[in-house]
Amino acid sequence: MSRVGKQPIVIPAGVEVKIKGTHISVQGPKGLLEKEFHEEMKVVVEEGQLVVIRPSDNKNHQALHGMTRSILANMVKGVTDGFEKSLDIAGVGYRAAKQGKKLVLTVGYSHPVEIEPEAGLEIEVPAPNKIVVKGIDKEKVGQLAANIRFVRSPEPYKGKGIKYSEEVVRIKAGKTGSKGV
Repeated sequence: MSRVGKQPIVIPAGVEVKIKGTHISVQGPKGLLEKEFHEEMKVVVEEGQLVVIRPSDNKNHQALHGMTRSILANMVKGVTDGFEKSLDIAGVGYRAAKQGKKLVLTVGYSHPVEIEPEAGLEIEVPAPNKIVVKGIDKEKVGQLAANIRFVRSPEPYKGKGIKYSEEVVRIKAGKTGSKGV
């Protein structure tokens, strides 16, 4: 039995949920999110709560049960609070800047790398070595942060590159010089 799937999702005040077949739309103070869920899962609104019901105890249904509930909970949280992902830049001369909506990264290439966020996402640069990605869709926020990190992933010898703020980069020992014999 999925422990995650059994938990109901409390719908906060100011959030409106509409279910039409396998299509769900969640409207809140930050915006609107829409998603299609699996046709075998049943989602109902009971007493101000979203409840996900599965048809059987089949392994596939158990997996879908928890996943569907998590996605719906993220949608409700996204339209009320939103999501954000922080990245740090380490390296001499490595920096980020914002030009209009674009993010411009100078990270050791012969040219600056420009990243344009899609609609509904926002990039902030509070300092030249910090980047914050914000939005209401958790999946899109995470994907944009991963794309920014991919431009220059942290390398294991000096730790230079772009990493998530909570990520720990383990530094390897370099070569030890051999003494001429």
